[in-house]
Amino acid sequence: MGTHTAVGLLRFGMSMDEAAMALPEALELRRFQAEPYFAEVVGIQLGLSPADPTVYEYFDGAGRLFCVAIDAVRGPQVTLDGMKLVGGDPATLEDWLLDLPALMGGVSYGPRGNPGINDLGLVLRVQDSAKGPLTRPALVGRDWADRCTDDHEGAIPECEWVGYV
Repeated sequence: MGTHTAVGLLRFGMSMDEAAMALPEALELRRFQAEPYFAEVVGIQLGLSPADPTVYEYFDGAGRLFCVAIDAVRGPQVTLDGMKLVGGDPATLEDWLLDLPALMGGVSYGPRGNPGINDLGLVLRVQDSAKGPLTRPALVGRDWADRCTDDHEGAIPECEWVGYV
């Protein structure tokens, strides 16, 4: 099956301008430095209104989209093999990941205990909400998928791991 090449209309590797054109209905709410030690990694928070962030895009030093994270409460739904990944029960989705066919890649855990599949470029982060913890998927493209579940060596930006986005 391999890693994702896109999340909806967002293709990994596209420029900031291309990403903006792919989601014309989304407002850019803010840009921020996504990595404390790598100023060139830019995060862009998108939403349908200033109070409702839905999608977080992350761009590398060359300005290419390499990671997308979806807000667990307000984000659009993302599915994998028919399963809804956004806003789900973390334990249920972790069990589902463990039951996926081996050809999708094995589940691994990083130092913070988040399950994911490096071969797919997928990590199921958790986001607090009024309903309790819900899943907040973070996805990276093929070029960045190696060790993506590892918050020290993988490509997912530090701000996603520590939850200050």
